[in-house]
Amino acid sequence: MLYIGCPQWSSNVWKGNLFSRQCKNADMLSEYAQHFNSVEGNTSFYADPSPDTVLRWAASVPDEFKFTFKFHRRFSHELQLTNVQRELTDWLNLFAPLFEKTGQIMLQLPKAFAPQHLAKLAAFIDLLPKKLNYGVEVRHPEFFKKGDAEVSLNQLLMANNINRIAMDTRALFAVKPTNEALIDAQQKKPYLPVHAIATGEQPMARFVIASLEYDYKRYYQPWLKKVQQWLDEGKTPYVFFHTADNREAPLLARQFCQDLGYNHSVLNPFSGEKEAHQQALF
Repeated sequence: MLYIGCPQWSSNVWKGNLFSRQCKNADMLSEYAQHFNSVEGNTSFYADPSPDTVLRWAASVPDEFKFTFKFHRRFSHELQLTNVQRELTDWLNLFAPLFEKTGQIMLQLPKAFAPQHLAKLAAFIDLLPKKLNYGVEVRHPEFFKKGDAEVSLNQLLMANNINRIAMDTRALFAVKPTNEALIDAQQKKPYLPVHAIATGEQPMARFVIASLEYDYKRYYQPWLKKVQQWLDEGKTPYVFFHTADNREAPLLARQFCQDLGYNHSVLNPFSGEKEAHQQALF
């Protein structure tokens, strides 16, 4: 199974394309889930939802849909993975109603998380329920030099069947920042080497481009081969698609599936596209 998605499930700029023109904000998740089978749950990195919101999210998607929520930044950035047991228990209890529809939970570590902090990551992993799947994204340069630091990180993740998340921003930074969206994206996104390694059974890639008008396919050609390899090995890849302003993210995901030759619901007409076609008939 291949899980495909965008970095968010709601955006007004998708109305008339991914979404129907009259789609209400409360209905965006359910319309999104008609076409995609996963999403990056980035909102959980910045704020905790209410219990009612968690229940609403669970009811908005089919059973086969898989969220990939992020641990709140207080674990990784504020508490720095230290003395988190009570906070972690509360957070897991909050998201428990969604566990059956959660593919993996992501831990995004800051650039300041260096090789000397790996013991903190190991202790944090020991606290996690084994029934769930997890992914870890690192941003310190030493973890990308194929030296002892990277070997130690990969061995720790492999030993716990935790996925190392790969973020590929090469196509984003290949374009000069000539508009606000590009400037903002290049300021916020890391620019690091791409190491496509499966340390767990659910390898994850986050592919980021400027927009569809610029050359990006040469950057994701290797991902087509890698994702197919993972599928052939019986793994369950997750691939998420970003553009600078995410306006074209759904179309980028569709193009990837077309080029991969993978039969996915994202290849079917989007809600807004079907609506426009029906209006054209009359």
